[in-house]
Amino acid sequence: MDVKIRLENLKASYNEQEVLKGITIDVYKNMITGFMGPSGSGKSTIISILNRMMEFEDGIRIEGKILFDGFDLTKTISSVELRKRVGTVFAVPIPLPRSIYENIAYGPRLNRINDREKLDQIVINSLKNAFLWDEVKDRLNTSALKLSGGQQQRLCLARTLALHPEIILLDEPCSGLDPISTAKIEDALSELKKDYTIILVSNNTKQIARISDYSAFFYMGELIEYGNTEDLFTNPRIKKTDDYISGKFG
Repeated sequence: MDVKIRLENLKASYNEQEVLKGITIDVYKNMITGFMGPSGSGKSTIISILNRMMEFEDGIRIEGKILFDGFDLTKTISSVELRKRVGTVFAVPIPLPRSIYENIAYGPRLNRINDREKLDQIVINSLKNAFLWDEVKDRLNTSALKLSGGQQQRLCLARTLALHPEIILLDEPCSGLDPISTAKIEDALSELKKDYTIILVSNNTKQIARISDYSAFFYMGELIEYGNTEDLFTNPRIKKTDDYISGKFG
């Protein structure tokens, strides 16, 4: 299997408080890798480091290597170039106060794609890949703010797909969503891994078990266990992992 992202002894601290304690992990191409663990375990911090949102934080210190296709992320890729290649979907959907169509077309337009026919195709393909097209195809010019929470989240996923990233980071994308909306997000991700490398952060262990190919369990800034999802859930090697996925804590 091809390694898309490799973290080597990744450490992070906020104002001298260590939040990541030497994480080493490989994330494989065209796989869904699930990050799980209780709040404060470091999962979202890794996402913020990978998309370099952490650069906007004061008092943050990062050590170690972040390799992206073998190249050091912090040294060889600008923030602008990185965000073209790494898309992020957050826990709370934030649609632009524009039409559904313009939400998707906004990013491509910033990349100087102005041909209407090309934009139309990008919008259609992105909405289809996010499992949203059938629900909105007759109202593309209505405000995205009128969509339901689950639809807004899929719109944010479609907006990410419009820029054709290589990696999709999802930080609790289904928190607060109903089971039907959650299932549609999961169905979309299962299809998208054919073309994208996906990291899914979730406190829902059942969701990680359902759709992840590989799973990592983090606790207090440390990587406790990582491996094939089926193996990790059916035969965890570390007792703390077993306790977490069986609901004894977290």
